[in-house]
Amino acid sequence: MRNRSVADLMTPAAVAVQRGTSFKEIARLLDEYGITAVPVVDDENRPVGVVSEADLLRRHTAKDGPSTAEAMMSSPVVTARPSWTAVEAARLMERHRVKRLPVVDSEGRLIGVLSRSDLLQLFLRRDRSIQEEIREDVVVRILRLSPAAVHIDVDEGVVTLSGNLPDPSVTPVLVRLCETVDGVVEVVDRLVHEDEDDG
Repeated sequence: MRNRSVADLMTPAAVAVQRGTSFKEIARLLDEYGITAVPVVDDENRPVGVVSEADLLRRHTAKDGPSTAEAMMSSPVVTARPSWTAVEAARLMERHRVKRLPVVDSEGRLIGVLSRSDLLQLFLRRDRSIQEEIREDVVVRILRLSPAAVHIDVDEGVVTLSGNLPDPSVTPVLVRLCETVDGVVEVVDRLVHEDEDDG
């Protein structure tokens, strides 16, 4: 079972600007690349801020002060590491209320950008692919159960587990593991145990 990392989901070789980049050049880049924000980097390609469409609109409305990336950018910048899981990155976005994270290497240099839309790719996995991963990795390899022990139905990312398990303590573990599989939206537990069946 392998959860996709930030490196798997990010847009590599991200578009970036320098501190002195002008308002018009930033607007042109956002339009040309179909993006809503751009990282601002220093001379060593380390992110120092982010300029978004909202920053451009604020500057245009205010019409005061210099219209360079440095004057408009939001700073300090919140960054992610390529080895992080998608869940770690999503939590950071939520905590800091940002829509994208510049991704930096071990030396703090920009190597990509992760956006909310990149994270949503996780939920576009085919139901069959999710079902196979749960059966092969969770049920058989990790929990060492027979593939026939658990019936796995996946519909639009919602996983329904049914079947008869001999050990009731396995159920919460199985549900938790299923919840960590990329693309799973929700897990519905309809499992029963042998002693319940007897009654």
